[in-house]
Amino acid sequence: MTRRVAIIGGGPAGLMAAEMLAAADPTVNPKKIEIFEAMPSVGRKFLMAGKGGMNITHSEPLVDFIGRYGERAGHIAPLLDAFGPSQLREWIHGLGIATFVGTSGRVFPTDMKAAPLLRAWLHRLRGQGVAFHVRHRWLGWAADGRLRFATPAGEIAVQADAVILALGGGSWAKLGSDGAWVPTLVDRGIAVAPLKPANCGFDVAWSSYFRERFAGAPVKAVTAHCYGQPEKKGEFNITATGIEGGLIYAVSAPLRDALDRDGSAVLNLDLAPGRSLEKLTADLARPRGRDSLSNHLRRHAGIEGVKAGLLREFCSPETLNMPSPLAAAIKALPLAVTATRPLDEAISTAGGVAFEGLDENLMVRRQPGLFCAGEMLDWEAPTGGYLLTACLASGQAAGLGASRWLAGEA
Repeated sequence: MTRRVAIIGGGPAGLMAAEMLAAADPTVNPKKIEIFEAMPSVGRKFLMAGKGGMNITHSEPLVDFIGRYGERAGHIAPLLDAFGPSQLREWIHGLGIATFVGTSGRVFPTDMKAAPLLRAWLHRLRGQGVAFHVRHRWLGWAADGRLRFATPAGEIAVQADAVILALGGGSWAKLGSDGAWVPTLVDRGIAVAPLKPANCGFDVAWSSYFRERFAGAPVKAVTAHCYGQPEKKGEFNITATGIEGGLIYAVSAPLRDALDRDGSAVLNLDLAPGRSLEKLTADLARPRGRDSLSNHLRRHAGIEGVKAGLLREFCSPETLNMPSPLAAAIKALPLAVTATRPLDEAISTAGGVAFEGLDENLMVRRQPGLFCAGEMLDWEAPTGGYLLTACLASGQAAGLGASRWLAGEA
């Protein structure tokens, strides 16, 4: 008997789940595999992520890689043991896409693009018999257990023997990840941690002058540290509302958690990471003569432009005119953030379906035959290939788990 599997969500996790199901021996366990996607096409967030260069994974040692998932590392580790960075690269090579390791250790397709990879993948899935239904927005379950979908032709109901949810998180709603599934699962008694922004920007109460003068300016060659976390090096951008960019995303989790916990949070910036506090203090103690503060900072501390603007924004006149306090501010400038940017602006989200309610196959314990995968699970990770890798690994686990369950093996 042919079993029907409904995969809801056409992102990387859903596509990988479909591939795992399609790869099983159809003579032993014949299946009709269908992907239902709310948007007009699949893989939209995947394509958006590749616009700046498709970072697929990272080449660092697996133990370090797993550590990037923080409190959820223990749940993500088994998934990566089965489908980690090396297996992911082999899989991509099997699609005819060559990869290379960049100087940062990040792994990219040779052409740096996502579209060729997605085209090759969809071609293979269609060849394996996977059916795609776009513009099918999932509405939950009907009273008889069938899946409800809103379609251009009206609402339909689908009976499935197994269901894999791969609905994404709550960021980038215009690409399909809107978090609308949360109340549906909660109403069904499935534990879901509230969705929160991850890899996100923050609001800062800039003065009008600073906002008008420096909005859009990059802050380069700095380090940041907060709440006992390891110091991070990089750069970020000033926005009209606050701060965003790679360095900010790298420290976004502890900043967000401090805001949730305390109602306030502070990021400490080292504006001159190449200089010691002692050397900086001595250099700034040199007689200024007729130099302005701007020239003095530029000549003796290498501080100018937006960095000088940050000092003026957060330091008192007394601090700016005393070498020792000024040097201390340059080495650890406290930048208070007032809020995370809205969820829909975040690169990814934390929170989601709790692992405690799933078995080792990512099947919902209280609803056999229902599996969850991808960013809708309760985990988070920094940018750098970690997000995509875990989405694919969880899709693989859910697909294999559903296949085993249908065969009566799980």
